[in-house]
This record gives sequence, C-alpha cells and structure tokens, in this order.
Amino acid sequence: MPVNLRGRHFLKLLDYTPAEIRYLLDLSREFKHKKLSGEPHRYLAGKNIVLLFEKTSTRTRCSFEVAGMDLGCGVTYLDPGSSQMGKKESIADTARVLGRMYDGIEYRGFAQDTVQALADYAGVPVWNGLTDQFHPTQMLADLLTIEEKLGHLKGVNFTYMGDARNNMGNSLMIACAKMGLNFTACAPKALFPEQWLIDEAKKIAAENGCTVRLTEDVQEGTTNADVIYTDIWVSMGEPDSVWEDRIKLLKPYQVNAKLMANAKPTAIFMHCLPSFHDTKTTVGADIAKKFGITEMEVTDEVFESGQSRVFEEAENRMHAIKAVIYATLSDEPLE
Repeated sequence: MPVNLRGRHFLKLLDYTPAEIRYLLDLSREFKHKKLSGEPHRYLAGKNIVLLFEKTSTRTRCSFEVAGMDLGCGVTYLDPGSSQMGKKESIADTARVLGRMYDGIEYRGFAQDTVQALADYAGVPVWNGLTDQFHPTQMLADLLTIEEKLGHLKGVNFTYMGDARNNMGNSLMIACAKMGLNFTACAPKALFPEQWLIDEAKKIAAENGCTVRLTEDVQEGTTNADVIYTDIWVSMGEPDSVWEDRIKLLKPYQVNAKLMANAKPTAIFMHCLPSFHDTKTTVGADIAKKFGITEMEVTDEVFESGQSRVFEEAENRMHAIKAVIYATLSDEPLE
C-alpha cells in the first residue's frame, strides 16, 4: 500500500523514513514517465501554491513552476522584493495569511528556522526549496539520478568533494545514510559538517547497513568511488571577501581528470549547479581576473565528459518536486 504523506511538510530528510523517501523516489520516476510520454497528470486542478524566494534560482523556480502547472495548480511566484515577510510582516503572520489563500507554500532562502516557522504557522504543507542548512528536494533528484545511472542505491560509494558543511554536504550525508549509500566527505577539516549532524548521520547509517566517513585525503576519499559530487566553493549570501581563502583551501579538492581516474571506471560526476567550470559567467570571469583560476570546483573537461550527469540531475529536480507536491497535497496516493 502506498505511503500516505498528505498534509506533511518537506523541510529536511531527517524528518522522513527510508520507506517514505523510497515512495517519493518511485513517485518521481512515475511522474517522469508520464511527463516524457506526454500523459496528462493534472491531478491537483483547483489547488494553488505560492513560491517564496529570498534567494534567486533558475532550477528551483522553474522546477516548482512547471511541476505545479503540470499538476494543474495555480502558481504564484514572490521574488525577494515582492513580499513583506520579515520586514513589515512577521514570518508567522505571513504564514497565516498565505496558508488561508494557498494549499502549499515553498520557501527558498537563508535560515532553516524561517522555513520551520512557516511550517509551524501556515496550516498547509510547506516545502524547503533550499536553506543554508538543508536542500531536500535536490536530494531526491540526486538519488533518482544515481539509481537511474547505476541501477541501485544500496552499497553505492558516494564521495562529496569540497565544502562539506554547507547545505549540500549536510543533506547528502543524511540522504546517503538514510538510503544505504556509503558516504565520504572529502574536505579540509575546517569545512567538515557540525559534529551533532555527523553523529546523527553515523547512527542512521548504522541502521541502514552503510557508512559515513570524513577525510582530508583526496586519494583515500576518492578510491573506488561510484559517484563523485561537488558544489561551488562560495555559497549565495557569503561575502566576496571569502573567495581568496576558500580557493586556497579547496583547490586541492577540485574535481579533475586525475581525481576521476582514482574512482571506479564506471563512476559518474554530479553537481547541483550552477557550476564555475569555465569563465563564461560574470563571476567566473571576475575570479579568473582576480586570482588567475579559470576553473574552480570542477574542470571543464570533467564537467563536459561522458561521466557527467549534471543535466539529467537538473531535469530530475522537476520530477522530484512534482512528487513532493502531489504526495503532500493529494487526497489519494497515486497507485
């Protein structure tokens, strides 16, 4: 019998059991099939959702908008300048107003406490599109991509390179522990996740027959990896002043051809995007001019290689988000 998630918030994977995550992955795959085969699935016609963005995004906005519209929902987008939340109106008051007008609320911004407050007061499902601490919709897309490309999740050796204490490092560690992947954070010790989260992840991993380890050694961290994953070195909202120190700290952890060669021959490369793999962005060009580095967290060679799965991963955001919206708003689980 399908898992019933109606009325649930989707704030972090710590709140979900492996069985519930598996249900969302299977639902994502089903919606992907419907989308690619052209089968209509306007199951939520008459519902309305609102997207609250304090941090701008290409993938998150487009994924939520297309997912919502495919399901038949009305979709309202509020950019950082279009809401009074936190300025003239408290988060609690904003949540109570929007909860009376909409059936679901997405939030993408900074503090995890903000999305939690929305959930506490809205009275309708709230979905975390990204905070500084967690990025759960990206996790579903990543797990779906890995399973599509490798055929399974259990026992996969997963290595995350770079800033392991950002929202991606935190979330991937928990996602892997929940779903039976062996997780390695390969990063400078100063950029390891917080100890309480490491302890929690190790406890969860032990329950699911997998491991969590952290290492500063690139060779050790990437040997026999099935998946090599990285993210940008400076996150949105961090000051430009951190670039110089972050480049020095993380340059040894750049994903390049030599590093990929240390993984399994069948290994795939993943990145949540956007990526600074060349100088064809204003930020990339500026960093090259200031610091003489033309490729950052990943080289263009790897990014454009046959091992790269970044664009399938990006597409899967839409299918995964559609599953979350449907599962939390529908009157009946999809058979």
